[in-house]
Amino acid sequence: DEFISSPPRKTVRFGGTLTDILLKYEKGETTDFELLKHQLSDPDIKDAQIINWLHEFRASVVYLTKELDQLVSILLRLPWLKRSREVVEEYLGFLGNLVSAQTVHLRPCLRMIVSQFVPPRITIREDDVDISDSDDDDENLSENFNTCHRALQTVARYVPSTPQFLMPILVENFPFINKSERTLECYVHNLLRVTVYLPTLRLQILELIIEKLLKLDVSAPQQDIEDAEEAANNSDSEEKSTEEGLFDMEEDEERKGNKVVSSSSERMAHPLAERLDILMTILFSYIKDVCHVDGKLDINRTKDLYRDLVSVFDKLILPTHASCHVQYFMFYICSFKLGLAEAFLDHLWKKLHDPNNPSVIRQTAGSYIGSFLARAKFIPVVTVKACLDLLVNWMHKYIDNQDTGANAYCDVALHGPFYSTCQAVFYTLIFRHKQLLDGNLRKGLSYLQSLNFERIVMCQLNPLKICIPSVVNLFAAITRKYQLVFCYTIIERNNRQFIPVVRSGTGGDLVQTCTNPLDSFFPFDPYLLKRSKKTIDPFYQFWEELSAEDLENLKKPIKKGASEDEDDDFLKGETPQNDGVVGIAPNSYESNTRSPVSSIGSPADCYVLYPQ
Repeated sequence: DEFISSPPRKTVRFGGTLTDILLKYEKGETTDFELLKHQLSDPDIKDAQIINWLHEFRASVVYLTKELDQLVSILLRLPWLKRSREVVEEYLGFLGNLVSAQTVHLRPCLRMIVSQFVPPRITIREDDVDISDSDDDDENLSENFNTCHRALQTVARYVPSTPQFLMPILVENFPFINKSERTLECYVHNLLRVTVYLPTLRLQILELIIEKLLKLDVSAPQQDIEDAEEAANNSDSEEKSTEEGLFDMEEDEERKGNKVVSSSSERMAHPLAERLDILMTILFSYIKDVCHVDGKLDINRTKDLYRDLVSVFDKLILPTHASCHVQYFMFYICSFKLGLAEAFLDHLWKKLHDPNNPSVIRQTAGSYIGSFLARAKFIPVVTVKACLDLLVNWMHKYIDNQDTGANAYCDVALHGPFYSTCQAVFYTLIFRHKQLLDGNLRKGLSYLQSLNFERIVMCQLNPLKICIPSVVNLFAAITRKYQLVFCYTIIERNNRQFIPVVRSGTGGDLVQTCTNPLDSFFPFDPYLLKRSKKTIDPFYQFWEELSAEDLENLKKPIKKGASEDEDDDFLKGETPQNDGVVGIAPNSYESNTRSPVSSIGSPADCYVLYPQ
């Protein structure tokens, strides 16, 4: 009865099999062929019809040559992902047969799969006006992505050369950075999934992702992010005051320390910073997942990923000036094992002391060494000392070679890497001097004295004139406290040589004496992105407020010539800001009004005026 009542298996609505239709088309009879195209393009096509057609197409792939690419493109546009499980399985089988028999269709197949790496968009129209272009909240999105990766693996299994054809498609399909956070998140997540089963593409995919992250990073400078957060906080507080304490209960819970963090409180006010935060969280999760198997660090997998990330770091990060956040992928992977951190420091050291590298790359490598040694909690004192020994010995040799020759004068263009190394050492000492002296003060002082800072500070190259003033002042205070070297005589002499130039502008006459001739930055300055910073904070050394004794040391040289206001600014940890255009004689180079050090959790940038 069941057999009799069930309809016969239909192949087509009109006469002939698929093979007949294709053979007729070759002879010039196009009627049935056009009907076939029309039926496949029908949005109301039933699952059973799709399965029947796909079954026939699988048996006839030999006929689907280049000439029938129009028909193939219709097949590739079928909404197969939203259909039943049977349709999905039949379609995956069809894809495998198609690419193995007709590799000419490989690129279109790959494009179709990659186009599904982002959620579909739904445009809501009202009175012929687009009022929304939102992501489709598809509950099956995760399952659809899984199916896409199965499809890609199927194609790769049949066509071994898939990776080389896939990579350009992944590049051209990468969404623009102004697309929605969800679109970018899904695409990056799916790219990283591809690296799991196509490992030969991992380096190229990491390069692609980090290149896009860098574009976001440099488009959202630290100051802009801080300004946006401040503006958002101000507007929030105004709203709360006007809404008569509507949200007081939530506020109180947060103040009590309960973990009541709404999703809105985790959002970044700066739209590009919000996208970057989400993508950095994904990248950190990926690094952790690749390096750990069943919760334990797999050293071989970690080393392989470290090599890929260092390669990307050299190619993209090192030549990029003043990126704020993306470089933290190296900071994070190095936190897994001390050997990785030491390998990274060794890698940077080779970049720094190799005279064949461009000066700007050597200087940046110096900035990375100083910032990494200062900020990475996971680097023990013994490693810090080993690095200081290496750097200081190189500096002494450099002075031996340069201090008596024709170039024995203060010039950033000639001695940039030397000044960058000096600043790295000074910066490291500012952050690490307490640890270096901890335990055995006499032994610690003996070690610091062996570094012979006096010779470095007093040499003809005059590093104190070039390094950022905030670093110089804190270094001077610490070295004076422990009687390692007295820097203030040289600082005063340098200060006399900087004759401030007054320039009239739209905002009136402006004078400034703070400079950053190295154009240096500290790559591991405090991390501002709210979600992803949770991954970094446990390993991060924040700037600790100076003790009363340290402050006293700093205040003494300031009091001679500084006004009360400047004294207070420093004590509060604030930086006097002056947004004007500035010239310095005799070398009138542009200078930064704020040192990069003077941000949240960093040493304050002190403007120290010395008696003339």
